Amino acid sequence: MSAILIQILVYLAVAAIVVPVAKRVGLGSVLGYLAAGVVVGPFALGLVGETEDVAPVAEFGVVLLLFIIGLEVQPSLLWRLRTAIFGLGAAQVFATGALFTGVGLLLGLSWQEAVAIGFILAMSSTAIVLQLLEEQGLRRGPVGGAAFGVLLFQDLAVIPLLALLPVLAGPGAGHVEAAGHGVSLFADQPAWLKALAGLAAVGIVVVGGRFLTRPIFRSIARAGLREAFTAFALLIVVTSALAMQAVGLSAALGAFLAGVVLADSEFRREVETDIEPFRGLLLGLFFVTVGAGLNLPLVLREPLTIAGLVIGLVVLKGVALYAVARVFRLEPRAAATTAVSLAQGGEFIFVLLTVAVGSGVVGAENAGLLTAAVALSMAATPLLMTAWLKISAPKADALAPPVNKFDHDRPKAIIAGFGRFGQIVGRVLEANDFETSTLDISVEQIALLKRFDRRVYYGDAARLDLLRAAGAEHAEVLVVAIDDKEKANAIVQEVKQSFPHLKILARAFDRRHAYELLDAGADVIERETFEGGLAMAAEALKALGWRAYRAERATRLFRRHDERLFEKLRPLWGDDEKFAVASRESSPRMNDLLRGDLERQVVEEDINDAWNTDTLYEELRGGALDTDGDQAPS
Repeated sequence: MSAILIQILVYLAVAAIVVPVAKRVGLGSVLGYLAAGVVVGPFALGLVGETEDVAPVAEFGVVLLLFIIGLEVQPSLLWRLRTAIFGLGAAQVFATGALFTGVGLLLGLSWQEAVAIGFILAMSSTAIVLQLLEEQGLRRGPVGGAAFGVLLFQDLAVIPLLALLPVLAGPGAGHVEAAGHGVSLFADQPAWLKALAGLAAVGIVVVGGRFLTRPIFRSIARAGLREAFTAFALLIVVTSALAMQAVGLSAALGAFLAGVVLADSEFRREVETDIEPFRGLLLGLFFVTVGAGLNLPLVLREPLTIAGLVIGLVVLKGVALYAVARVFRLEPRAAATTAVSLAQGGEFIFVLLTVAVGSGVVGAENAGLLTAAVALSMAATPLLMTAWLKISAPKADALAPPVNKFDHDRPKAIIAGFGRFGQIVGRVLEANDFETSTLDISVEQIALLKRFDRRVYYGDAARLDLLRAAGAEHAEVLVVAIDDKEKANAIVQEVKQSFPHLKILARAFDRRHAYELLDAGADVIERETFEGGLAMAAEALKALGWRAYRAERATRLFRRHDERLFEKLRPLWGDDEKFAVASRESSPRMNDLLRGDLERQVVEEDINDAWNTDTLYEELRGGALDTDGDQAPS
């Protein structure tokens, strides 16, 4: 136990020290993790033992990454990316594999070993590429779409490659299970049964994710147990991964598929923010283990050979990627950026090389050289990407996604609470083409609104990470419309500190709550029953025989007096006795003012002018309004 704790201590320490330094000097977090792994690894300082001890946990970070990606990919988006996945992605794998196979044959390898190495090296690093594109703001542009399509097809291609390697080795070859892929229950079964089992596993993940998870999420949400919510989200990931492993498929593919199924769920945002910390920590651990696994003695013993392999891998793969991207009509600069981002080796290469060596199709010495070259190419990618983006800086904006006012990731307004109050605000904003993100914690309300095709995400707006995921860093307005006074105050206070650029509009229950919200930092408040009460008062006056214009004029004047008094009494808020005395004194004066105003109303023939209370209000301000009147606070 103490040895494991020491390893955890070392990994956490390097993550806390090295990564911030790497980001500060512009190298990015990925290169920081890789460098930290090299430093503490068994071939340098030796502060940690063998990386195999933590490799299974670290590889789970890649699984969580694919799940998070799946949550962002709604089925409709996946269909729109079919060309990038099955067109660009397939062309890249076959073109790169054929190119490296040819190079292997020229170097004197057997055709079996050349084919195996050629297609193994076609894999790129999903973890590194997506992290880099996210940090550079390119994940949702043409580069991000192309890179994602290629990476997804590569993940799919791992499955047939795992089946191909033993075949290339010929009969009598040894069998090795893929690390990170578990033991298949159908390893010794006919191919048709394996295929049938794979389809059944996919069907179970899809059907289960579609029809079983949502009722359970609703039940957990009603209970208000956040830790149970997180536990169930992790359970979905693990179950999907194990289901795929059981039939010999990729665990990462299972997690991705589970994410896609939940992408249309109202719980997507909450699940994403719950999983994100685990994903970030474990993915960082994965990068550290990659760095720690770099065989420095081998690199020092064969520096020219490994340098040649790294340069050849990056250059040849980059050329193939650029050519394929141009064939699929990607703009030259975007094609070049895509090629640079994907030119390294990937994490699945380590898995595939292990299987290839165990099957006897690739020699152990060649596998060792390739492992070192791939690790170095992964470490070099952040540097290459940074250098390329600086070179292409004059036109870098062309790589970014186009501005879209309907982009849910950059809403103009966030509405916290989508009940009877928040719905009105949301409908008015959306009717005027302002994109909004909406959150509500009531499962029943979300289910009801879904029947009317209203998209509302489940989530507690008091969570800053959830607000950030909803777009708080890019939004301009936050509307707090929840029906919990204490929580509303807390949200306003936290948001004012964490997102000072947001203008906060808050729903208040009454006058006292309005003062509390203003003290917490709200910019605008609206008492929820005030306008409704005024409208009802106008109807009551008309029912008592007043003309419509006279009733409207009375309520408008009352509103003006009340708003002025609200500001005048604000300095007394907090001193209950003085506030109560001032409120009591204001009530009869308000009645006198309104009575006197109505007695001086204009004649019926001048109705148009009678509707205008502005002039009369200004005349009254200089006199009696100095001791403004009002009703007692509600």
